[in-house]
Amino acid sequence: MTDYTKEINRRRTFAIISHPDAGKTTLTEKFLLYGGAINLAGSVKGKATARHAVSDWMEIEKERGISVTSSVLQFEYDGFCINILDTPGHQDFSEDTYRTLMAADSAVMVIDASKGVEAQTRKLFKVCAMRHIPIFTFINKMDRDANDTFDLLDEVEKELGIATCPVNWPIGSGKGFKGVFDREGAKVITYSDTEKGTKEGISKEIPLENREELIENIGQEAADKLFDELELLDGAGAEFDLADVRSGDLTPVFFGSALTNFGVEIFLQHFLEMATTPLPRKADIGLLEPAEHEFSAFVFKIQANMNKAHRDRIAFMRICSGKYDAAKEVRHVQSGRVMRLSQPQQIMADERKILSEAYAGDIIGVFDPGIFSIGDTLCMPKESFRYEGIPTFAPEHFARVRQIDTMKRKQFIKGISQIAQEGAIQVFQELAGGMEEIIVGVVGVLQFEVLKYRLENEYRVDIGLEQLPYEYIRWIENKEEIDIQRLQGTSDMKKIQDLKGNPLLLFVNEWSIRMTCERNKGLQLSEFGRN
Repeated sequence: MTDYTKEINRRRTFAIISHPDAGKTTLTEKFLLYGGAINLAGSVKGKATARHAVSDWMEIEKERGISVTSSVLQFEYDGFCINILDTPGHQDFSEDTYRTLMAADSAVMVIDASKGVEAQTRKLFKVCAMRHIPIFTFINKMDRDANDTFDLLDEVEKELGIATCPVNWPIGSGKGFKGVFDREGAKVITYSDTEKGTKEGISKEIPLENREELIENIGQEAADKLFDELELLDGAGAEFDLADVRSGDLTPVFFGSALTNFGVEIFLQHFLEMATTPLPRKADIGLLEPAEHEFSAFVFKIQANMNKAHRDRIAFMRICSGKYDAAKEVRHVQSGRVMRLSQPQQIMADERKILSEAYAGDIIGVFDPGIFSIGDTLCMPKESFRYEGIPTFAPEHFARVRQIDTMKRKQFIKGISQIAQEGAIQVFQELAGGMEEIIVGVVGVLQFEVLKYRLENEYRVDIGLEQLPYEYIRWIENKEEIDIQRLQGTSDMKKIQDLKGNPLLLFVNEWSIRMTCERNKGLQLSEFGRN
């Protein structure tokens, strides 16, 4: 047993995913409240005087009340060291969420009890399913009128293709919400509203066999309904199986209200029991076990200008194995450089704490002098291997971008290049045309607004955006075998290249893709690029 095995085993690293407004950021704050990381949970949005969510740091996020970048938060609770990756809920930022899920060992899916499974939840769930990571479901907002509980579970199973196992069961909803029944403990935990943002709530635990006390506390009608539902549930529900949970085939389901703080700690305690320690990762030399290998990590996110005073770039790394020691040198595999990581830090939204050590499962941010890219591997100097690359989403919206003041060309190129390195936008040029004409591709149109806002506020550059009609982009997989200049395309096709010089094709219509392949025998096109 290595000296760092104990530290690695107490780590839990998970991402929180949801549709916008399901209460994800509120739930995140309540976790931090229990861990003592914050003393007062702030309201996520609302009046200008309201506190902003702890995990939202970018100015546009505070103005709009939405998360557009992933935040990394760490806290201690009951002997565990917990790393939360809070992701944007808005579908226009799904690529950032996708990369963040690559750094997580499990996911917590938050569902609004009155809305059920929404479009964005489906998309994010597919990403989790691709990686077979465990998914824990928290059905939120039970203090408001909710859909029928059986219907909610049925929807999760049908829409997401995963079996459900309720760990607790709600008693009513909205004004009639009485609490939850803990199935394992065979007891009812009564609901009590709390002052928004405090962790103390007065709730009773009543064993199910104490019928009289139960009726006295929740009423005859609610008690009768509970017994009827439990009978149905025992006959129809999936059996709890931890192996199925950990393979991503069964999701444990919990009910509560993040806003009033009911059911949050119950969920956290169960989650910590069920979730895995940091998982092994696939590299080109095989599967690497976290506690049996020296330090290694991969970059899953780059963020520029987190600190306005220093105009810095932070590379976020998931430590995959071993122990990180700030005094030791590491190898950046892609460049071959051996170096010390500069200013390794733990980041709580925009607050930072310099670290001297960290372990597999932890997320650290390091100062990036401009050498890191998403998907890069770091390891000990004597080694050289690479973790699997992170696929790049195909953008669905394109715009021609130009700076309004031609004297600010240098700032414009610097700004757009740095923001592109974060991976939220993809920058293309005319084939062999240099940076004269810049085309930006994004997964969601709101990214154009964020780009415009950031160039103006962080780089003092005003831009004009002209949206283009293209909807489909394809990477050329066998570019060495294809003469791009002689490629026979369709009238709605445009030849471009990315910042690394890789040739790509843009199309207005999907049928044009098939026609181009038919006209150019041997041409292999792909929907994914690789970082």
